[in-house]
Amino acid sequence: MVKSEEYIKTCVELCSTSFNMIDKDILHAVLGLGTEAGEIQDAVKRTLFYGAKLDEVNLKEEAGDLMWYLAILLNKLGISFEDVMETNVKKLKLRYPEKFTHEKALNRDLQGEREVLND
Repeated sequence: MVKSEEYIKTCVELCSTSFNMIDKDILHAVLGLGTEAGEIQDAVKRTLFYGAKLDEVNLKEEAGDLMWYLAILLNKLGISFEDVMETNVKKLKLRYPEKFTHEKALNRDLQGEREVLND
């Protein structure tokens, strides 16, 4: 049987190793993106389930925060917003050549999309 002290020691050792595997700025950006996305979800949840008025000013602020963390990530990766947008448009045009359909959303050409992303 595993004792709690052994379990905790193992977790700490594995986590400390894992943290060294990723750049701290990328980690900061990704954690920030998750936090801000959660704040946007919470604003929508309050409207859907609690009847609160949708706070568009707050959504704009949170979207700006998301963009801030995304800018940190893209800068660290040496990628511009324009590059990301252009690649995403190409991917979406491959996925939905005429228009969005649920069928196309469920049955994607993942290999074709990956080729677009690699270009």
